[in-house]
Amino acid sequence: MMAVQPMPVVNIQPGIFRSPADIKTEVWSSSICDCCGDMKICCFGFWCPCCLRCQTSTDFGECFCLPLLDISPNWLPAASLAFRSTMRERYRIQGSICDDCLLVTCCTPCAWCQMARELKLRQRPLLLVNVPSPVQINMHPPQQAFSDPSMHLQPMPVGLYPSVPQYSQHKQATN
Repeated sequence: MMAVQPMPVVNIQPGIFRSPADIKTEVWSSSICDCCGDMKICCFGFWCPCCLRCQTSTDFGECFCLPLLDISPNWLPAASLAFRSTMRERYRIQGSICDDCLLVTCCTPCAWCQMARELKLRQRPLLLVNVPSPVQINMHPPQQAFSDPSMHLQPMPVGLYPSVPQYSQHKQATN
């Protein structure tokens, strides 16, 4: 007779792997009720909410007319919901689709003001102080470096991503 071995019992089911890029560690920079924190956005959202929505959508890189899809007899503002959840995903802000749905349905103007404040904060340019430049640019190159005297090196600004120096032809005016 052949002995039958019992089947192993799985006590722990495999879980979902979440990469560090998927983990949401950020929070909204302002509360849903902080409308008066930025009076310009607050007034814009109160006096012309469609304009605020369209401007915020454009600043976020979406279609200008996207928020206008919410102007319908539907109870659920689907475009606002999609926009808010996309913003949360892009900036890794904690929350859920249920929270987004509740906020854009019950507090649409406040939700758009919060998204506009968040976008304004996150799109501020970074100020880098004392960053050493890896490239040195000679603003006045010696004239003998060029075989053609009518070709001169144009000075280029030094940035984070310096580009290749560009050359241009300078015509000498003769009278």
